[in-house]
Amino acid sequence: MLNFGVSVKKHKELCAAFEKYGVKETDIEENFIRSPGKGGQNVNKVSTAVWLKHIPSGIEVKCSKERLQGLNRFLARRILADKIAEIIDGEKSKKRQAIEKIRRQKRKRSKRAKEKMLENKKRSSQKKELRAKVRF
Repeated sequence: MLNFGVSVKKHKELCAAFEKYGVKETDIEENFIRSPGKGGQNVNKVSTAVWLKHIPSGIEVKCSKERLQGLNRFLARRILADKIAEIIDGEKSKKRQAIEKIRRQKRKRSKRAKEKMLENKKRSSQKKELRAKVRF
């Protein structure tokens, strides 16, 4: 696999993921496009964004997080590996689990849960009132 200017550990992790899921560099179609957004002349002149397509699965990934093309190439491959892993394993990825957890936390409480919560609050406030100093 190519060297993208990242640490050896990260590079090995990516290689291991590609081997585990049977992704080959020859199966990946890669194009370089200009990045939108901030970055000054570098972004305006150089095609730093990376677009990948895994031909066997049809998964497409675009990455323009960084100003360096090499780093974007690495990040795009890592995103591609994560997507393929999610499809092959059939398990929920860590990202999806985190999203679902946030969704559950933001979800509106049921009527029974609200009543129970208010009941507990009332009980604790009564306890606090009993602790207060008696005034005459």
